[in-house]
Amino acid sequence: QVQLVESGGGLVQSGGSLTLSCVASVSTFSLYAIGWYRQVPGKQREAVATISSDDHTMYEDSVKGRFTITRDNTKATGYLLMNDLKPEDTAVYYCNINHRTKYETYEYWGQGTQVTVSS
Repeated sequence: QVQLVESGGGLVQSGGSLTLSCVASVSTFSLYAIGWYRQVPGKQREAVATISSDDHTMYEDSVKGRFTITRDNTKATGYLLMNDLKPEDTAVYYCNINHRTKYETYEYWGQGTQVTVSS
């Protein structure tokens, strides 16, 4: 059973920074793409940032230049560095890892971590 354990959320003032971590209990972590998603009540979960197995990154427009997604395969951990946080970044943030082969898709989600940005 693969587990993702997230940490690093919390309460921060506008303009502040947080770093989210996602530790995966999977031996083939380097094969997986990592995604960070966020969700607020009443809205769909949205992708914030993704990093592929070969370190190609993509960002949602509103976080470009403020958020950075990275990975450390030696620690089976993904990170989301969030700078210049704004109240509209307030959400539950979820980590996702996924790996697709010709025959199967492997996908796992973390439990979520709350990020609250006060104005």
